[in-house]
Amino acid sequence: MSVSYRIISIGTLAGHPLWNEPADSRSGHATTTLITTDDANILVDPSLPAQALLARLDERSNTKPQQITHVFLTSADTLHRRALAAFPNASWLAHEPELSALQATVNAQIQESQDGGDADLTLALQQDKEILQRCQPAEDSIAPGVDLFPLPGATPGCCGLLLPLPRATVLICGDAIATVEHLEQGKVLPGCHDIEQAQASFAEAVEIGDLFVLGRDNLTLNPLRGPLGM
Repeated sequence: MSVSYRIISIGTLAGHPLWNEPADSRSGHATTTLITTDDANILVDPSLPAQALLARLDERSNTKPQQITHVFLTSADTLHRRALAAFPNASWLAHEPELSALQATVNAQIQESQDGGDADLTLALQQDKEILQRCQPAEDSIAPGVDLFPLPGATPGCCGLLLPLPRATVLICGDAIATVEHLEQGKVLPGCHDIEQAQASFAEAVEIGDLFVLGRDNLTLNPLRGPLGM
């Protein structure tokens, strides 16, 4: 069994609360990661606009969109899936509680827009609903050595991926751990769906991971461990 990973695009927050920035300082996007196994190419959180992401994918891995077998969303919200349609041949996956929660939200928004007579908004929401309906609940293991690691709280079904590699356990965190400052200061993002749940997920992540792919930042060591978990 062979498992490797590579950061395709380093994410950023629209406004970094631990830098005392306003929320509209830049265009936010999630970190995108490519996981390669013997039989699968799994792209995690295709957050940049499609043209930009495909360029980064080529630059960082020489991987073509048709070679992507799975797309996994740590969160199913729009920001994490801007370039999802660029991978029509892949299986689109997310954690089942995340899909269910977002589908319920979109259905409620559609009803509200219809009641308000906003035809343009209703059409946009219907298109969003169709995308979510194509997304499938992920199995506990997407491929050998690539396991779901639920981290609820930031969103209802936020879910990372755990890669138990020979020298270190790598955890792709999503927004459960957003940046290195959040990691070092033990903080979760403001505006979490459930802050107590998010704090519990943060603690669980720190307990298990040697290396983290942060939701809006780079790859980093667990500050509570030695190099590569040694």
